[in-house]
Amino acid sequence: MPGYELGHPAPLGLRVADTLLDVYELDAWYGAAQVLRGVSLQVGRGEVVALMGRNGAGKSTTLKAIMGLVRRASSRLSFMGRPVERLRPFEMARLGVGYVPEDRRVFTELSVDENLSLGRLPRRAWPDGEPAANWTAAGLYELFPPLRPLRDRLAGTLSGGEQQMLTVARTLMGNPFLVLLDEPSEGVAPIVVEQMITMIHALKARGCSILLSEQNVPFARQVATRAYVLEKGAIRYSGAMAALLDDERLRRQYLTL
Repeated sequence: MPGYELGHPAPLGLRVADTLLDVYELDAWYGAAQVLRGVSLQVGRGEVVALMGRNGAGKSTTLKAIMGLVRRASSRLSFMGRPVERLRPFEMARLGVGYVPEDRRVFTELSVDENLSLGRLPRRAWPDGEPAANWTAAGLYELFPPLRPLRDRLAGTLSGGEQQMLTVARTLMGNPFLVLLDEPSEGVAPIVVEQMITMIHALKARGCSILLSEQNVPFARQVATRAYVLEKGAIRYSGAMAALLDDERLRRQYLTL
């Protein structure tokens, strides 16, 4: 599938029934400063999509705006066909949207096990009745083996990479249909990066969708099939990951530091 730059139609190849998240002309602000300008994107069921761009392009803000963590306005923002423009973050979570922030928020005075317990939400089913992925603490310790021997340790004593894994695992305890994953490879050891890649493939295999913000091109190309590129709060490219990485001009213009 070819890629498309701003100003051109971008057929995403998604049937309406396949579209899990539909964002059209999303704006967002920090105070009086507008950060996002007309961001439009879609994520399909069981799809991994990357938001790419340089630092300050608006990647993290896009995830926060979708989740309702910053002031936002849009022509359309829907999840599983339901309008969600007015929903607050906890209501988005109840619907099945998980959010993993970049800054590894854990409950430092609680154990790893206790952190996981706080993320637990009821089992879910897709609108067609098919059961959604049901994550348990035991299953997450299999997905993130380094956490297993740390289950009784206070989360505040973990390394940055271990806290990153715990933050993701706690989010998965909510059995989300969609995970908004902010810079999962940022500032962690290579072994943790490999764990994140394994985790993303495992989620996709279970039918979970992922929208991730990522500046690490080698990481993104291993997990995502489609990409959106942001610059100054606006989408500059939409299309296949392979087409983006094969286009040297686009890489230099939007991705090269």
